[in-house]
Amino acid sequence: MTIRLLALMAAIAAPSLAAAQGAHHGGHSGHSMPAPSAPAADTPATKAYRDANAKMHRNMDIPFSNDADVDFVRGMIPHHQGAIDMAKVLLEHGKDEQARKWAADVIREQEREIAEMQAWLKKRGL
Repeated sequence: MTIRLLALMAAIAAPSLAAAQGAHHGGHSGHSMPAPSAPAADTPATKAYRDANAKMHRNMDIPFSNDADVDFVRGMIPHHQGAIDMAKVLLEHGKDEQARKWAADVIREQEREIAEMQAWLKKRGL
């Protein structure tokens, strides 16, 4: 390519490149972007959800027995309890009536299943 052609191509591309760099840098071509601000502190509901989630995962970390049925039941009990704990957070902090209904249903059904699973384990001497 000739020098003239290269110069013409550079002249054509320069405005597009400057615009792209400006967009990448928050519209301040040639300047660095400010550091992102720290996220707002968690609401009480978010903190409670995080706590319930962490507790559930800790309690689901069971020693496996190599019995698929037993391991499933032992893992599902803390999983269901986590759902109950999250539903209770919703009932404390939530406002939507449909979501509150679901939360109440989750509590009722998961408590029932936990009781059934605990009885199943007890029947097997576990």
